[in-house]
Amino acid sequence: MSRITQCIELLQSQGRKALIPYITAGDPVPELTVPLAHALVQAGADIIELGVPFSDPMADGPVIQRASERALEHHVSLRQVLAMVREFRQTDTKTPIVLMGYLNPVEVMGYGAFAKAAAEAGVDGVLTVDLPPEEADQILQELKQYAIDPIFLLAPTTSDERVKKICRVASGYVYYVSVKGVTGAGHLNAEAVAEKIAHLRQLTDLPIGVGFGIKDGASARAVAQAADAVVVGSALIGKIELNREDHDTVVREVSALLASMRNAMDTENTNS
Repeated sequence: MSRITQCIELLQSQGRKALIPYITAGDPVPELTVPLAHALVQAGADIIELGVPFSDPMADGPVIQRASERALEHHVSLRQVLAMVREFRQTDTKTPIVLMGYLNPVEVMGYGAFAKAAAEAGVDGVLTVDLPPEEADQILQELKQYAIDPIFLLAPTTSDERVKKICRVASGYVYYVSVKGVTGAGHLNAEAVAEKIAHLRQLTDLPIGVGFGIKDGASARAVAQAADAVVVGSALIGKIELNREDHDTVVREVSALLASMRNAMDTENTNS
């Protein structure tokens, strides 16, 4: 059983939902990434999605695009991101880490070499935004060899047939994109999300995480009523961007926002 599955199953046994923050590795500076990740865990993160900076992040809105640009200004590479995971693992062997990014850096490294290096670093899952299941056989074989969960996206427009195809090759959890468009865009309709999740549960037994459009405690609480996990990215990256010249303030502001979401989610579960 993977660290991701263990984490989600433990939370489910407690009647709680997973909180999954996303940060871009190397933003605002590489040396802050590991301390920030530890601070996120202290603030209530159950799983961390660590973004691999990429020059053309097509699924991401301007906030996360700028985060990638800031990281790339420091020449942060996939290998450096793996080194950050190794450093994180020196003091945290429990919290699952999912690498989120695009296929090109993985292809450059080579699927086998990437899977091996990711496993040795302590990576638990990989979400490759631009990798369709039809083209994933080779990398899926490599990830499976090292017990790394492949995480896939589901969109509001994904057909039932395709949902089943995606969920057959996914593990850990699936990530439902709650709004049409890029990260940070659109208005979250919690009622529509709940209806969609109820439908998805008829098609898969995998845990369902929801991201895109979650900005505060209220939206996290609303999504947690239906989902197994709440994913938040742009709202946190916005705090990083605003305070990027003061690293102590970055950690404090990001931690406070995440803690408010954790509290709101747990309050909802207590009252439900």
